[in-house]
Amino acid sequence: MIEVSCASLMPVRLGVVRAFSLNPDVFPPAFEERLTAARARRTAQPGEEEERVRAAARDMLRNGSYKPTGRGKPASEYLVRSALEGVFPRINPAVDVCNLVSLESLLPISLWDVDKAGTSRFLVRLGRSGEAYVFNAAGQVIELEDLVVGCRVPDSGPESGEPIVNPVKDSLATKTDASTRNIAAVIYAPLQLTVEAMMAVTEGFADLLAHCGSNVEAGWAIAGPGDTCRT
Repeated sequence: MIEVSCASLMPVRLGVVRAFSLNPDVFPPAFEERLTAARARRTAQPGEEEERVRAAARDMLRNGSYKPTGRGKPASEYLVRSALEGVFPRINPAVDVCNLVSLESLLPISLWDVDKAGTSRFLVRLGRSGEAYVFNAAGQVIELEDLVVGCRVPDSGPESGEPIVNPVKDSLATKTDASTRNIAAVIYAPLQLTVEAMMAVTEGFADLLAHCGSNVEAGWAIAGPGDTCRT
């Protein structure tokens, strides 16, 4: 089980997913066909609804000093650009499923290795002054002040936690690799998105991960500002 809390007054609704005992070599049935279709849809001219979701996803990151422009845009926009350029990233089943759901929904998603995180408790809040982390093997750093961040909360330590993910770039420290078997993920959605729509995306994500192996334990939940969910 994992526990995720969303701080009060946050501008987001969270879709929380966990999947344990993943097989790193197994994809869900018909995954390639679904990914091909999603990539093809994103090469077409975006419709009014798609533009509305894209704009709302950006707006939910406009907090304090943080501006979602340039390299600070939601990760979902990078996936759309990759689809347009024909160079869509392929990493492993868990990450590829995450990217498919993000491409289809146009919502940014964070995914992390629960074992590397070293805890089952997490908190989503705004980044504080001076907070930052390395996000790739080249040692590049992203500044986190006023950005929506997901934090690991240790059994003993500050309840504010340590940031490990955000809607733009996740931390290198908890990224999945060939040894990953247990993951958690958070879908970040603007509050304008209906709970019903959010539930559909989140449940669909969990269902895909449940088929990444023969013994996967998967679950999902929804959390709004001030909520704590367990799955």
